[in-house]
Amino acid sequence: MQERITRAAQVICQSKRTLALTGAGISVESGIPDFRSRGGLWERFDPIEYATIEAFQADPKKVWQMLEEVSVLLDQARPNPAHTGLARLQEMGLLQAIITQNIDNLHQEGGASRVIEYHGNAKTLFCLGCNQRYNANEIEGQRPPKCDCGKILKPNVVFFGEPIPRKALQESYDLASNCGVLLVLGTSGEVAPANTIPQTAKMAGATVIEINVEPTVLTNYLTDIFLQGKASEVMTQLMEEVETMVAQG
Repeated sequence: MQERITRAAQVICQSKRTLALTGAGISVESGIPDFRSRGGLWERFDPIEYATIEAFQADPKKVWQMLEEVSVLLDQARPNPAHTGLARLQEMGLLQAIITQNIDNLHQEGGASRVIEYHGNAKTLFCLGCNQRYNANEIEGQRPPKCDCGKILKPNVVFFGEPIPRKALQESYDLASNCGVLLVLGTSGEVAPANTIPQTAKMAGATVIEINVEPTVLTNYLTDIFLQGKASEVMTQLMEEVETMVAQG
């Protein structure tokens, strides 16, 4: 393992264009369980009833029964060493951008400067009627939160049935097409269309470094360096190596 971490650190230090792709696994250690995992949100709330744009438009008050649970989890969560490690890589000029499938804002709270949010950000809300936008703290205590126009607000996240924001799609593709290293953390690589990012990077000749607790569909056919373990623990070790290499010149 140590040999692979050293190799990964060398690759990152030598690369001029490193990109990170993160998923639910990076935030599990911050107290946000994977919605798809056993005991996760989708076991208690049927996504068809609670997580589609059609469900929200038909009965937003019902959907907010689920969203309130999500809001509590996000409010309690704090960045862990995986988030702060990626932010430190950006600060050092060794990480161009972070593409995240998460909606928890933890990368920004951990100090990251450039984050492309594939599925939006739950810390902001907007009105489907008049398009007025709010920060979550502006409507704190309202259940469900309402716009000044009276309509129930929707979190600024991608529901099932909604497209990925065009800007995020294009920017992610452009970055993946030109990166030298792709750092994959806490994602299985199974959810479309984000699962095309590792393939795009690999086709562009990038070295793929994967950090996951268990092997994924990426591990055997795309990953060049597999670092198995919890994201926070592996990133802590990886950052120690990177810091040492940078200090040594």
